[in-house]
Amino acid sequence: MLKRGAEAKESDKALQKRVEELLDLFEEIQSSEEVPEDALTSFEGNYVRLPREGKLRLFEGFIHRFEIGREELQEELEGLLSVTDEDPFSWSRRLSRLRKRLESPRVKGFRRFVNRSGGLKFLLDFRADLLAAHRQSAMDLEPLDEDIAHLFNSWFQQGFLFLQEITQDSPYRQILFLKEHDMVHPMARIEEMGDRLGEDRRCFALYHRTMPEEPVVFIEVALTRGIARSIHDIIGEKQSEGSTKGEPDTAIFYSINNTQNGLAGLGLGKVLIFQVVDAIKRDRPNIKTFSTLSPLTGFWERYLKRILQGDDASFVLKRDSLGSYFSEKAKQALKAHFSEVQGSAPEDLSDLLVEILSDSQWIDDPVYTRLLKKPLQEIAYHYITQEKNRKGKPLNPVANFHLGNGASVSIRNVNFGANRSPRGLQDSCGLMVNYVYSRTWLQQIGSTMQSLLPWKG
Repeated sequence: MLKRGAEAKESDKALQKRVEELLDLFEEIQSSEEVPEDALTSFEGNYVRLPREGKLRLFEGFIHRFEIGREELQEELEGLLSVTDEDPFSWSRRLSRLRKRLESPRVKGFRRFVNRSGGLKFLLDFRADLLAAHRQSAMDLEPLDEDIAHLFNSWFQQGFLFLQEITQDSPYRQILFLKEHDMVHPMARIEEMGDRLGEDRRCFALYHRTMPEEPVVFIEVALTRGIARSIHDIIGEKQSEGSTKGEPDTAIFYSINNTQNGLAGLGLGKVLIFQVVDAIKRDRPNIKTFSTLSPLTGFWERYLKRILQGDDASFVLKRDSLGSYFSEKAKQALKAHFSEVQGSAPEDLSDLLVEILSDSQWIDDPVYTRLLKKPLQEIAYHYITQEKNRKGKPLNPVANFHLGNGASVSIRNVNFGANRSPRGLQDSCGLMVNYVYSRTWLQQIGSTMQSLLPWKG
């Protein structure tokens, strides 16, 4: 036991030494007049080999070690506040000096990575690790994240990004990359990409000029007649039965994927949608409606199931009030049918719903689907529109994204049985949502977003 304790202590000391060496290396990178290529290469290599605990310590070390001291600003602040109203030029000059002094010392170091081959990709992965560590650390790592996000907001602007359409004639490596990075509707075989790039299908990707082989975000679009309300009308074996009879008049965004976790929260999906709408309108002027067919991520496991089990403190909807979505006749019919199938039924409605919805076979039972359709749609609509996070924004991340971009949603756009796959049932009880981008929104982007990004057809 003592030996193991001593070994653990030595291992911890060795890890801390590696972290301190990396911090020393970053100080060299940050403070040198010339960009130290060897130091950059060494930092990248040694960082990648750090275990997760070491990376967490490194991030905390960045906060402690690289920051502006109070004494560094005191003289500047006193000089600024001493300027009188009669001397506006001195005020502006002092303010400009203060702005320069306020730049985080970490920013200068991070900026030096981007101009080297693979440097931007390294920083993207670095921020992805940082975002994951932020959830574990007792320390607030947000100032470090803000430094990197600030740089990304500068680097991922119109001069650095370009939009490209992916077709069946695109290089195989591009098509394979999209197949392997579609997390919304994953594919088992590369051949499935053929359907997603076929007739009345479009796929667009946003690239950064320093990473031309690897898109940062991509979107898959179906051109349909009217708004598609089931994913099975778009992909899979039943897609030929979909709503594409006649000339398409609607573009359905059914899969949007951010391929770089380090870009989370920076709004590139919004930029992509703007550009894709513009590209489709130029190519297919008959397309008048733009809508999503979106998953209701986390609706079952992270929301409804928790409420049904009594873990409802953080939600507007409570277990005790959930029964209001069901008529007395529907409650009795659910219990009777469950007893008929299983032999007996829980007396409490919440317990009964957990039993029914935890088994994905319920979707094939016409009695359950008839009795659950309206209540589930209404609960899902409440989830989308009424449940908020700590910042007052929609709790559901997909709703937050599209409603924040200017889309609208109504209860008729909550589609029951729209994703009957095991994953769709486990994640969202088979529900999907159409977030509709209005004509007013389309007119606004037509005047404000014209030629935002270079286009490669």
